[in-house]
Amino acid sequence: MQKEKHPKYIESKVTCISCGNSFTTHSLSKEIKVDVCYNCHPFYNGKMSNTSKTGRIDRFNKRIEKSRK
Repeated sequence: MQKEKHPKYIESKVTCISCGNSFTTHSLSKEIKVDVCYNCHPFYNGKMSNTSKTGRIDRFNKRIEKSRK
């Protein structure tokens, strides 16, 4: 591996703009700013709502009830 051709892989600080959470990782730049991180994203923190899924189930059940009558 030629040393002059490859960039330096350094430890970098990742900061979330939304919640202010920060953590370290390795990257080519010293600092990375992200809009949404694992701490404030609804999918990863378990606060995601399933309203569209429950609405579909309700519509399906209503359709089945109408067809049985």
